[in-house]
Amino acid sequence: MTKHIVPLLANLFFVASLAGAAQEKPNILFIMSDDHTTQAFGVYGSRLAKLDPTPNIDRLANHGMRFDRVYCNNSICTPSRASIITGQYSQTNGVLDLNGSIAPDRQYLPMEIKKAGYQTAMIGKWHLKQEPAAFDYYCVLPGQGSYFDPTFRVRGTKNWPGNTIRKQGQHSSDAITDISLEWLKHGRDKGKPFLLMHHFKAPHDMFQNAPRYDRYLENVEIPEPANLHGQPAEGFGSIATRPYGAGVTKAHPSWGLARKLGVAQDIPEPEHGKLAYQKYLKRYLRCVKGVDDNVKRIVDYLTETGELENTVILYTGDQGFFLGEHDFMDKRWMYEEAFRMPFIVHWPKGVKAGKVNDWLINNTDFAPTILELAGVEKTPDYMQGRSFAAALRGGAKPDDWRKATYYRYWMHMAHALQVPAHFGIRSDRYKLIFFYGINPNGRGQQTPAAWEFYDLQRDPAEMRNEYSNPECRKIIAEMKILLKQTREELNETDAKYPAVQAIIDAHWDK
Repeated sequence: MTKHIVPLLANLFFVASLAGAAQEKPNILFIMSDDHTTQAFGVYGSRLAKLDPTPNIDRLANHGMRFDRVYCNNSICTPSRASIITGQYSQTNGVLDLNGSIAPDRQYLPMEIKKAGYQTAMIGKWHLKQEPAAFDYYCVLPGQGSYFDPTFRVRGTKNWPGNTIRKQGQHSSDAITDISLEWLKHGRDKGKPFLLMHHFKAPHDMFQNAPRYDRYLENVEIPEPANLHGQPAEGFGSIATRPYGAGVTKAHPSWGLARKLGVAQDIPEPEHGKLAYQKYLKRYLRCVKGVDDNVKRIVDYLTETGELENTVILYTGDQGFFLGEHDFMDKRWMYEEAFRMPFIVHWPKGVKAGKVNDWLINNTDFAPTILELAGVEKTPDYMQGRSFAAALRGGAKPDDWRKATYYRYWMHMAHALQVPAHFGIRSDRYKLIFFYGINPNGRGQQTPAAWEFYDLQRDPAEMRNEYSNPECRKIIAEMKILLKQTREELNETDAKYPAVQAIIDAHWDK
């Protein structure tokens, strides 16, 4: 009898604590880094975990909840950020690529949360072109921004984007954190709960760290991924993908990473790739170190003021990133390293410590979740994402939760990165991708079309395309039905793009 009563009392206490948190609305701190991938954390347990690259962010996860299956729906900066701020997929919010923008009247997250009594601030990398006017306060980098001596756009007497300030002599990670701390200390109305969106530029390429980190990892040999050399490996990819992609070794030279890192071209492989990889990872991880240390500065402030207990801290990256896996760099591909997002939630007053979640979540779900945490009872109908706030409370996954998450990359072969246009879905176990290989308007370079199918349970590194495996025909047919249904439900068909649709029709049953 006693063994049943104790857990019941514990659950009642937890529910009561959540009820108390609901009465006092929590502050919400949304921290996002640019291209900070799950491999570059300690808490996600990758080959780099022993380097302890993120002790402060890991501490948030260990005292909160780590999410293991969070995905973007388009792995590049502007579309991912557009989905986060609108709760919508690309064709609905209108941002298909890096040229897209979000007007103030469609900056839905700050608009809706202000109705719930929140004061809002957007600080750091914005990358959505138009003025972030829906926020009460903003101080944002122009476009990609600079790592050193960064200029920020602010409100002022001139029209956007004419009002600027410059943080001379500072690294962007330090400057962005200084600005956020200044707003937290002196810029906000402390009688209101806040939503602060704190966005680092780092560790985006070309990975420029603050000078104090120049010797960090200097004498350390960074572990390589098992699939760095000799790629593409037999069985990986398809005719649509095997000849393409930018990477670390001479097998994938299109973007010139090794050259930009100062690695001489006359060095033979594999030494050339090994040297480029070490330079690449050390520069990247030095930027990550600066992010992690600055996260600690904000957490320390909230601790000192007594606000940490009832502040929801959400940490993420705007997408994943390749750190040499498949001999790739950058993002864009639907393979796990680029597709998967880190996501950590810390909220002492509302989330039990040390929990791990495996629901299939994507970045359209962030805005609905933040709104529910702020006390908004119903997600606006125009948002396509769904709140997963119940997961934070330890609730069971709803029976009608998504069975697969959708992805689409539109920027066919852009920026010398050589990534063909594609779309697909990922379920708990399987991934189906169609590479259609053409620009939406049908113009320009066309690459071969092909399907790829991966069993992520048996092949988590996605080294063997099983699309032609007769044993997989049944599940592939089921996944195609689900893919078609998902595209229709999300307004993600190619009805507006006949050149693409013609390729889909010609290859759907092949």
